[in-house]
Amino acid sequence: MTGSLTVVGLGPGEARYLTPAAQAALDQASDLIGYGPYLDRIPVRTGQSKHASDNRVEIDRARHALELAAAGKKVAVVSGGDPGVFAMAAAVFEAVEAGEPGWRELTITVEPGVTAMLAAAAAAGAPLGGDFCAISLSDNLKPWDVVTVRLEAVLRADFVICLYNPISKARPWQLGKALELALAVRAPDTPVLFARAIGRADEALRVLTLGEAHEAAGTADMATLVMIGASGTRLIAREGKAPFVYTPRSVTKSPCATSQGRT
Repeated sequence: MTGSLTVVGLGPGEARYLTPAAQAALDQASDLIGYGPYLDRIPVRTGQSKHASDNRVEIDRARHALELAAAGKKVAVVSGGDPGVFAMAAAVFEAVEAGEPGWRELTITVEPGVTAMLAAAAAAGAPLGGDFCAISLSDNLKPWDVVTVRLEAVLRADFVICLYNPISKARPWQLGKALELALAVRAPDTPVLFARAIGRADEALRVLTLGEAHEAAGTADMATLVMIGASGTRLIAREGKAPFVYTPRSVTKSPCATSQGRT
């Protein structure tokens, strides 16, 4: 097979968050495939073809990309953020496993990107300094019961929890329910971040308590990354500015010592 397929992470928004390797893959591609708004972020280059599709046809999109690659095209499948985090890389490999035997012989690579939780954490300080996890609240590809079981488990384990796909027009209640579950386990003053469109011109970062976040759940949208702090997550107040948010690496030492014992 002479074609190839690269799954590319575009990062959270601005071009400065795009890695050089990801940019090179986009530049070298003959065909770009992805969700329409993501493709719109890529400047048109002479000789390239764009294939836009809806956001709920991931497997169809992956099969189309593999068919083009098998036909000799140099294909880039684009995702926002990182393509391996609730995005297109898994869809491509799922299509490979279930698809044409010849697809397994294709050159397939994944170029990572800055995922939303990393961009949000950097904007806030260092809330992911300790153990953390990521959960998608979307029940399009898994039952809500599974979401609930996993969320309850990590709440009990005291992880910082990053919630992707927190709310949509079709799912207006799920973020409120998730935060209600959190309130049953964690203190109402636990720090919570609502990080919307971080890395884009319309970015907004709010630092709330868990109680406030539950009341404000309806103000989030699909562009919002919600981060629930652990019991050790701390705020550093700053006059006239948003506080720094961080989670110490150590759970046994004082806040001014790292896990190596250095101040």
